[in-house]
Amino acid sequence: MSAFSLDPAQRAWCAELRTLAAERLRPLAEQGEPGRVNRPLIAALGELGLLKRLFSDAGALDLCLLRESLAHGCTEAETALALQGLGSYPVLQTGTPAQRERVLPEVVAGRAVAAFALSEPDAGSDAAALALEAAPDGNGWRLTGEKRWISNAPEADFCTVFARTGEAPGARGISAFLVPADRPGFSGSALEMLSPHPIGALRFDGVPVSRDDLLGEPGGGFRVAMNTLNLFRPSVGAFAVGMAQAALDTTLEHTAHRTAFGGPLKDLQAVSHQAAEMATRTEAARLLVYAAACAYDSGAADVPQRSAMAKLFATETAQYVVDTAVQLHGARALQRGHLLEHLYREVRAPRIYEGASEVQRGIIAKELYRRSPGEP
Repeated sequence: MSAFSLDPAQRAWCAELRTLAAERLRPLAEQGEPGRVNRPLIAALGELGLLKRLFSDAGALDLCLLRESLAHGCTEAETALALQGLGSYPVLQTGTPAQRERVLPEVVAGRAVAAFALSEPDAGSDAAALALEAAPDGNGWRLTGEKRWISNAPEADFCTVFARTGEAPGARGISAFLVPADRPGFSGSALEMLSPHPIGALRFDGVPVSRDDLLGEPGGGFRVAMNTLNLFRPSVGAFAVGMAQAALDTTLEHTAHRTAFGGPLKDLQAVSHQAAEMATRTEAARLLVYAAACAYDSGAADVPQRSAMAKLFATETAQYVVDTAVQLHGARALQRGHLLEHLYREVRAPRIYEGASEVQRGIIAKELYRRSPGEP
């Protein structure tokens, strides 16, 4: 399969997903409460088999096609699915059979809500600087500290939590734990954010965890986090591409039928050239995302660089495309309930989460110089 074209079966699957998103999932999303977990929507993702597909062996490209197609028709469904994957993938990747059996069937069925608890008040982009303490306590640990900017918090049923166990300085002293929401000392609060999905803070007041809760090896948590992000970063780009395509599609429809200055807007060169630029950047972003996903699926050595490039370019492109679409629509695009008003709020956050654009540029530069013949 070429990294730059989809076969007929893939194109048909994407079309089916876009229809599902628009006709089956968007009505559920519209019934949800902003800032709260939409459990009926997550249950529908399970009933439709989309969460099962998320945890299949289909690979990163399938994940990107899934996220792009859902984002085109229902960003809330896309985000709900992605957060289930982000919070649960560490269990799939490094969990014991008992840990997998404990949570994955419930996640796949859409009955359990997951969260990926990495960021802290003073450790966002610099994830290796996290300070949540995992103090030894008999055969286990006690977690003390705070997580912040955590999607699905505080309503998640379980969290993948990254804490400092101190085997070594920096990233080498971080471990990952599977923590149910009902553990004593574990609490949380919602944060009011520019986002329709829930984001909150989590508080750990001596929360007990045991070796049965440890994901992977002590001190191996940072690798668990980075492996998860290397998979999901290109698919964040796919989410962005889906939003950009939706903005482009509604712009083409609008400018073809809206009249001004004696004719349709599309006959104005200033407008048609902007549409051409929007389409070109969207397609370039899509190809970068697909290439990064194929690199991940083939086990290529340059996955970190490609993932960072895809996430960086696609999210920045989506911001440009949505903003331009708003400009071409005028005031109507800012009216509450308009697709572009919704996308304008949605499109900003992906440039920050799972590594801000500046972090992605740092990763790209590091990989470029590491592979440069001029490096000692």
